[in-house]
Amino acid sequence: MPLPPLSRRSLLRAGGVGLALAATTTLASCAPPSDPKALKIAFFGDQSGADELRARLEEPVRALDPTIRLEINATPGTDWNEFFAKLLTQIAAGSRPDIVSVATEGVQLMAGRGLAAPLDEYVTRDLAELQDYFDDVSPALVEAMMYDGSLFLLPLDYNAGNMYYSPVLFERAGLDLPAPDWTVDDFYDAGRAMARIPDINAYDWVVRLWGSWTSFLYANDGNLLTEGRAPGGQWLWDAAYAGNPAAAGRGGGWAWGDPVANSPAAVEALEFMIELRKEGIAPSPDVGGGQTSQALFAAGRVGMSVGGGFWAGGLHNAGMAPGTFDVQYFPRWKSQRHLFGTAGYSILETSDKKDLAWEVVKRLTFPDAFDVLFPGNVTTPARQSLSTAQRYETTGPEHWDVFSSTLTEFPETAPIPAPIYFNALSTALNQRTTEAIATGDARAALDGLQIDLETAAGAVG
Repeated sequence: MPLPPLSRRSLLRAGGVGLALAATTTLASCAPPSDPKALKIAFFGDQSGADELRARLEEPVRALDPTIRLEINATPGTDWNEFFAKLLTQIAAGSRPDIVSVATEGVQLMAGRGLAAPLDEYVTRDLAELQDYFDDVSPALVEAMMYDGSLFLLPLDYNAGNMYYSPVLFERAGLDLPAPDWTVDDFYDAGRAMARIPDINAYDWVVRLWGSWTSFLYANDGNLLTEGRAPGGQWLWDAAYAGNPAAAGRGGGWAWGDPVANSPAAVEALEFMIELRKEGIAPSPDVGGGQTSQALFAAGRVGMSVGGGFWAGGLHNAGMAPGTFDVQYFPRWKSQRHLFGTAGYSILETSDKKDLAWEVVKRLTFPDAFDVLFPGNVTTPARQSLSTAQRYETTGPEHWDVFSSTLTEFPETAPIPAPIYFNALSTALNQRTTEAIATGDARAALDGLQIDLETAAGAVG
């Protein structure tokens, strides 16, 4: 039975946007004085990971200012949605980090609420020092970090929604391995063949915004929100990307417009997922970060699943031997458009150490900083020059170049839709997708999602 429309109040509560509003309005008055000798970073993950990162960053930070003590405080969560909800609660309660790890999901949430500081003046001042970085990083990733013409983060890593597969299960099913130009029909035929193998999920997926049925939605030339570009940004494109054809036509960041969650493309994409479950090709999906799906894949029980560069290290660490997994581009439907998410570190507007924070953020863009931040191939480097055969020699996969070439092979590839009301969008998407799988009625669920998103968008103006 379809769920009733989510009320504005429940959306705000579920998504934590109410907390963001509270944080915005009370931040200055409630925050205690900052520690003048501490530079604080809010980190998405567990405290052991934060402690390891602090140990690796202490020396470079001390080189910038020997009087400063580096503090990295972890906030765990199943996904970025949970992280941002907790982070905004902490900020509203008076926490004052100077730097925050932020992914695509939170760029407009943080910038639109005035929590993140724009980097325009710093970037303009230090452009000569950063030109090597911009020469090495796709403008698509940089544009995803802009809001209303300003740049709020320098992307350090990203993950496009590619398709991992098991060569072992493909062989057992008598299938050829997927080619770069394979189609959704090829994917479906492979799924049907592998579904005949006992105790196997031919395809496994997760309910979330990145790499869920949304990957099929993008390949079906659809989206949850109307796509647009904010004006501005030429201060950056003309200076840092002069003459780069990949920067042509870019603006001041993605402008997410009216919801189109119940468009024919969206209904068709979600109905396809329902059909996969009915035919036993895919199980009912979990909601969350995908750890269970990755563990099943590592155990040899999944034939195909959407993943990014972060799966390479994860599968290797789980014991998968070279040759037992590989990756290919997402299959073509109406197009072969992929989705991606990118991440970096943002400086909070309330920080009284912005100049030092900028020097740290800038230092993290240096080539030698990537493996300090992300040891073990747990993500895709934003710097193209860091994606090399040597990097993936130990972990695999064989076709590692799929990660780094997705943005150039498919330039229409775009970031996940993450407006200022991202938390409410993510919560509603998870609930309505779960509803659709349970009822088998994609149209009714997406009609409900459309109302949910219209309510959330209306609540923020």
